[in-house]
Amino acid sequence: MKARLSAGLLAAALLAAGCGSDDGGGSGQQAATTAKVGLITKTETNPFFVKMKEGAQKSAQANGMELMTAAGKFDGDNASQITAIENMVAAGVEGILITPSDTKAIVPAVKKARDAGVLVIALDTPTDPQDATDALFATDNFKAGELIGQYAKAAMAGKPAKIATLDLAPGITVGQLRHDGFLKGFGVAEGDPSIVCSQDTRGDQSKGQTAMENCLQKAPDINVVYTINEPAALGAHTALKAKGREKDVLVVSVDGGCTGVKAVQSGQIAATSQQYPLKMAEDGVKAVADFAKGGKKAAGYTDTGVTLISDKAVDGVEAKDTAFGLANCWG
Repeated sequence: MKARLSAGLLAAALLAAGCGSDDGGGSGQQAATTAKVGLITKTETNPFFVKMKEGAQKSAQANGMELMTAAGKFDGDNASQITAIENMVAAGVEGILITPSDTKAIVPAVKKARDAGVLVIALDTPTDPQDATDALFATDNFKAGELIGQYAKAAMAGKPAKIATLDLAPGITVGQLRHDGFLKGFGVAEGDPSIVCSQDTRGDQSKGQTAMENCLQKAPDINVVYTINEPAALGAHTALKAKGREKDVLVVSVDGGCTGVKAVQSGQIAATSQQYPLKMAEDGVKAVADFAKGGKKAAGYTDTGVTLISDKAVDGVEAKDTAFGLANCWG
């Protein structure tokens, strides 16, 4: 840890304690001192981030650390995340775990934290550039998109596709990676005429419904819908159902939350790529604990896994059923 006692104060502290052990934060520390780790998510209400916070708290307790948490007021709230970084650095955290809302705009604040000796790890969403943080613990979001693209292609069984993409928002790496992965998995390039509509949803259910309504007005014969996440997919399903199209349009998504897996089970979504936010946070906190105890810095990218979930298997695409999905979901 960065804050240390003078030799005289240390001796007095050890004498008073009657022993020479410390709290695991490195030799030469006052026994009562607990290393701090910070978690900053995009929002507090999204079940994905609720599960991430649960994983961080569990890992912090297991590793004898104090967890500080903060979040944006809404998805895209960069200002609140900057303030949270500054507050956590001032509080003496050893490391910060962050899911950046604005992957470019957050970089200067991340740099200041790292310059102050704080380990910064991105969870779920890489910064732009990715190496602005010390490390990234995340789903391979490109692979997540690729899996549902492969699934959709196989499920269409050669039928001409009219594709709508319900995306996240410009400038957010996780959204671009999933979108690009889907296109690769489906075997089409950006701008292909089979992509008849693209709308941003910010991952919101009501915005997903509006986006789908707009796409149906533009191209009523849409038969494949890619969505950035399951709330957007459920919004799309509402719009499709209102037009009587819910049974003849293939909807695929990403996340693997419990609500989303249940939507796969009920047929509202054909398939989803499940990711594991609890593992991201647990592994991230453990990495900060290792840094606090011995100075070992996490570096590079750690893949926390992704699994295709569907009850309707297709040839050539490996998937698990919704029983597996429900046993491993979040939210």
